[in-house]
Amino acid sequence: MSYGNHSILKNINIEFDEGKVYGIVGKNGAGKTSLFRCIAGLEKYDGIINSSHYPIKNHLGLLPTEPFFFEKITGKEYIQLLCNARKKPINDIERNNVFDLPLNQYATTYSTGMKKKLALTAILLQRNEYFILDEPFNGVDIESNILLTEIIHTLKKLGKTIVISSHIFSTLSDTCDEINLLNEGSIIKSVQREDFQLLEKEMKQMTVGNRIEKLGLL
Repeated sequence: MSYGNHSILKNINIEFDEGKVYGIVGKNGAGKTSLFRCIAGLEKYDGIINSSHYPIKNHLGLLPTEPFFFEKITGKEYIQLLCNARKKPINDIERNNVFDLPLNQYATTYSTGMKKKLALTAILLQRNEYFILDEPFNGVDIESNILLTEIIHTLKKLGKTIVISSHIFSTLSDTCDEINLLNEGSIIKSVQREDFQLLEKEMKQMTVGNRIEKLGLL
């Protein structure tokens, strides 16, 4: 994938198995969101994406960092709209409201965290096979983060494939089977659960370096 002469993603070769949770980490601008948008069919790219469910976009629930909502649509109407788009019947939206959202209120009036929880609820009720969650824990209260973690574990038990990006390493170590480090548009390292602590230590060293000393606080 590229913009003009500038390559955003290059030489991406990765496999996601059913019933597994994958983390994608990297600094801002590394290409995480671009990778997610390519998988979801929202960006043009050179290459091939193979899937047992085709087209993949019809079986994938994408939670963007900042979900979009039409004006004058309530939370309940938004969920109904997304379920109708996949021809998935939904009988009791109120009962499915696990995040206790004000569903009769316009979604555009929601806080950042509430918007994210509404979008997540909708893609869950679509009964997708694949889930891409871009910074799902960011801006969400601690109680909802705990619930979200358990939802991810449940999706894994159901054989779903989940890909997550997060700047909070602990949220990935609590949920993921594998973490991939993306740097300048390329995946430079893939780490299994037993080596997560080593990856976290390595990333901390790469990020912090001698920057604290430069502040002159010590």
